[in-house]
Amino acid sequence: MATEKADGGLVFHPMDQFIVKPLFGNAGDPVGMFTITNVTLWMALAIVAMVLLFVLGTSKRAVVPTRTQSIGELAYGFIYKMVEDVTGKDAIVYFPYIMTLFMFIIFSNFLGLLPMAFTPTSHIVVTAVMAFAVFFAITILGFVKHGVGFLGLFWVSSAPLALRPILALIEVISYFVRPISHSIRLAGNMMAGHAVIKVFAGFAAIAAIAPLSIAAITAVYALEVLVSFIQAYVFTILTCVYLKDALHPAH
Repeated sequence: MATEKADGGLVFHPMDQFIVKPLFGNAGDPVGMFTITNVTLWMALAIVAMVLLFVLGTSKRAVVPTRTQSIGELAYGFIYKMVEDVTGKDAIVYFPYIMTLFMFIIFSNFLGLLPMAFTPTSHIVVTAVMAFAVFFAITILGFVKHGVGFLGLFWVSSAPLALRPILALIEVISYFVRPISHSIRLAGNMMAGHAVIKVFAGFAAIAAIAPLSIAAITAVYALEVLVSFIQAYVFTILTCVYLKDALHPAH
């Protein structure tokens, strides 16, 4: 919330919610490579939620589905159609990877909306690992599938010959910027939304504007629910677009 200064004012700490802390030991202990932190916990919970939905929730499949089975089937069909429509039927073999990305991101986003929770996708390190994994996997796939022909992705053969080298340079820069924009977009949106909620929550301590603050928190929270889904969708559909470039690189 907020802390009170000596002069009677309030001090907000909206970024404190993004601090990585060890789960065991003291809060000030250094975080090493193998330290179990709050990030580790909430990523693990996102994976557990995925298992509960798709393994336990569909273990007793029926013609008339339960609510859990319906949610699982809806998510499956939604991502399957996305992969098929954006990338083509020859990309269905990569559907499990794309589906896993989407579900991990959306569960991480939604779990992060719980009180006292932590949002792993608000950290650029987490989103960068996913984005660079997509980037390297797609680049390797492009060269495995097409060899040197994959470089045709950067050569705009439909443009006038004099412009092709300039466009090729732009295409190369754009290609290598992909994982950066891919990761920053997700992390930035999640961090910004949670920080705004925390700021409005701090103002709730002031009696005169508490009703307005609560109304603002409710509105921003509802928006964050929508943003959590949209950002998972955007990350996934961009992965499909990049995969299409690897499978069909020619302009």
